Parts: sequence; C-alpha cells; structure tokens
Amino acid sequence: MKTVIEGSHAVSYGVMLSRVQVIAAYPITPQTHIVERLSELCASGELPARFLKVESEHSAMASCIGASAVGARAFTASSSQGIALMHELLHWASGARLPIVMANVNRALAAPWNIWCDQIDSLSQRDTGWLQFYCESSQEALDTVLQSFKISERVLLPSMVVLDAFYLSHTYEPVDIPDRERVDKFLPPYEPKFKIDPKDPKSFSSMTAPDIFTEMRYQMQQSMEQAKSVILEVDEEYQRLFGRGYRMIEAYRCEDAEVVLVTTGTVTSTSREVIDHYREEGKAIGLLKIRTFRPFPSEDVRKKLKGISKIAVIDRNISFGVGGIFAEELRSALCNEDERPMVFSFIAGLGGRDITQETIANVIEYTLEQDQPKEDILWPDLKR
Repeated sequence: MKTVIEGSHAVSYGVMLSRVQVIAAYPITPQTHIVERLSELCASGELPARFLKVESEHSAMASCIGASAVGARAFTASSSQGIALMHELLHWASGARLPIVMANVNRALAAPWNIWCDQIDSLSQRDTGWLQFYCESSQEALDTVLQSFKISERVLLPSMVVLDAFYLSHTYEPVDIPDRERVDKFLPPYEPKFKIDPKDPKSFSSMTAPDIFTEMRYQMQQSMEQAKSVILEVDEEYQRLFGRGYRMIEAYRCEDAEVVLVTTGTVTSTSREVIDHYREEGKAIGLLKIRTFRPFPSEDVRKKLKGISKIAVIDRNISFGVGGIFAEELRSALCNEDERPMVFSFIAGLGGRDITQETIANVIEYTLEQDQPKEDILWPDLKR
C-alpha cells in the first residue's frame, strides 16, 4: 500500500509489520510520534503487542532487555537526553547479546537546551556494541526497521535505526507499506536458541572472571564483523522481495569523480541535487552516502574512494577536541592505504541549522580550490 505519512509513522508501521511483541515507551520530542502511533495500533488490535508505559528511558531499555531475554521481539524509541539516560543499559543489552531494535531520532544534546537535529546523541553511543543505521528517507526508515530485526536476530547484537529530527521524523513523504504476507516470509517469528526459561534453567549476565571476559568481547567483535556480510545478504533478500535495497554505503556519480562529498542522513538528498548541478557544469564531483556506521564499512569505503584525490565530509556532529566523527572514521579506514585522499572535515547543521544547497556548494568550492584544508575542522555555516 502506497500512502503519504510522516517519517515517525513509517518507523511505527515497520515495527507493526515486524510483529513486535513488547514495546516499551517513554515520550521525548521529537521521538514521541513513533510510540504514540504504536500505542494506537496496539489499542486498535492491529498490533497484538504488550505496550509498556514506563517512567523513564532507562526503564524503557530495562523492559526491552527483560522482554528480549525471555525470547520476545522487543522495540523502543528514544532521542537526545533520553538515549543518554539509557546509556548504561545499552551496554547490558549488547553484552547479553539481545537483538533489540531501537529507533533513535537524532536530536542535539544539552546544554544549551535544544530539540532540533544533530547526530551526537546516537554517535555518543558508538562504542556500546549496537549496530547503527542512518536513514535518508521515510521509506528507508521503514525498510531498515524490518531489516534490522532480521540482522540483529542473526548476529545477536541490538540495532539502532537512526533518523534526523524534524527533517525526516516530522516530514510527510510517500511510503510503500509492504503487505504482511511478504513481510512474514522475509521476517519469520524470532526463535532464540537461549532464553530465560524456568523449565530449562541457565545463567545470564552473571559475574564474569578475567579468564573468559576477553573471549566474550572477542565474540562480540566477531559478530560485528559477521554483521557486514549479514547486512548485505539481508539487504539483497529484501531487494528481491520488495524491490528496494540500500547496502552499507551508496556511491552516486563517483566513477570518474575527482572530489567526493561524503554524507549521512537527509543532507544526502539535498547533496544529490547539488552534485547534479556541478555535473551539468562539467565538474567531476561524486557523492558517497554512509548508511551503516556500526559496523563501519571500511573495506567498501576503501574500494569506492580508491583513486579519489580529495573527499569533503559533512558531519552533523562534533567530537570535541577531535572534530567530525564520520571524518575521523574515514581517516582511520584510509590511513594504511598507499594512495589515500585528502580528507576535508566540515561541521555543519548543528542544533538543527539548515544545511542548504548554498552550504553544500561552499563545501565543494572550498575543497576544489584548496590542495589541503587550512584548518583541521572547517565550519561552512558559522556566523562570523
């Protein structure tokens, strides 16, 4: 069914189609519309799930951990200070190898207080052992929810589906909502090999001595590495069934590019328009969209950027004292290459400031004109 819905509700319908059994909900702007719509779907009977109204985001993740540990398919959503509050339990979820899926609507962290978009809330959780997927459109958000449950249940790590606040969460777009029969074929019921069961007692998340702790962390890292191939397999299956695929990265007009712009999230759509304009002028500019941040697609990035002289990375985030997080990940992925591109790191769009076509053009022009960046961190939309 094709319909026009907001990005938040696209996530909600993805959750409904996934036949989630437990939803833990605590409202926080701009995530609230996701769980609000899910509460309506539960109340109407369209989604026969347990809807838990909890007292905090910490409790929301605790509830998901308990539900997943007994074998239920569990979901929650959060944003900004909410995801910061549940930080402790994100480690518990991944360390317990629970395939929870959470939608995170990117919103700036306080202080100063701000309800608008930037990526620091999810990127602050990059070391918690969660898979992370950054969505460009409402359609991609719905599809990624469905894919994430299947991926997580295969590699036994939780997934975070990330979308931009307001630019995507509150914007209405045409979305194809798949029919249940085909989704059920793609995503069958979750059947965990290990779960809490009084009839089959086991120990979970108990105190672990140094003699096996390293091996457990090794297994988590191996699962992260395994996730790279699983993500591609699941995406290919999804494309066969529904005609849409996203992979871990997407290259746009990069074949003969001299300069490549690297983006994530909704700024990618605007950037495509700018790239097309430069192409019409005969300038060889390409675009690389990074969809999967954890695991980071280092091998794919190296292949796509081979032979490129310069890349301009637009980060809607900042790691204070270092710079843009995606730019640093790219530098790390490319550092051992004999011939690697010069990385230009741009910080833009913090706190919900618009990244306009003019901003993107300024980024490209600076990168074209300079042999190397004059500063480690470049601020194209800074009011001076």
